Amino acid sequence: MTIQLFAFDTPNGRKISVALEEMGLSYNAQIVDITKDQQFKPEFLAISPNNKIPAITDPDGPEGRPISVFESGAILIYLAEKTGKFLPPKSNQRVAVLEWLMFQMGGFGPAPGQVHHFLGLENVDDQRYGLKRFSAETKRLYKVMNHRLEEHTYFADELSIADFAILGWVWRHARHQIELSDYPNVKRWFELLMNRPAVKRGFEVKLR
Repeated sequence: MTIQLFAFDTPNGRKISVALEEMGLSYNAQIVDITKDQQFKPEFLAISPNNKIPAITDPDGPEGRPISVFESGAILIYLAEKTGKFLPPKSNQRVAVLEWLMFQMGGFGPAPGQVHHFLGLENVDDQRYGLKRFSAETKRLYKVMNHRLEEHTYFADELSIADFAILGWVWRHARHQIELSDYPNVKRWFELLMNRPAVKRGFEVKLR
């Protein structure tokens, strides 16, 4: 049965379209235009009470019952457990996947997201403090990732939902004023993923 993806053309939306393609799941994408406040419509709030994209509905959820899931990290874990792909059921590697997934959810998302916000302000005085603070944190997080990838092909050795989560944000590196050439291991990893056919399809899905 077909999963319904509710999303927009954002890093968090692309995480899920990429994961769905990599997992080979049947899905339809419905655009929730956050520039027009469609995320506040009652029908969307019924499945995503925090009025954030992405969200999914799956008519074939646990025990064959329909389910809706909101929050991109929760969706990635749900889809991985549904398919048995990109999240080992046990072992140290599973812990590593979850560590790097939470790294993205808690840090490498909020920090560059704030860079996007402050860059959008017209008043230079309003921009100054926020850009200084969050640009520095974003660069620190890139250094953490670059160090991790120095001896790892992927964040948890094998390709996982952690990579899909982080990819959504590295995809916007130009927008948060990062030169990937300054982080060669991240650049190698990014190019490796972006050349995967399923990842390409995930980014080609119309979400705007």
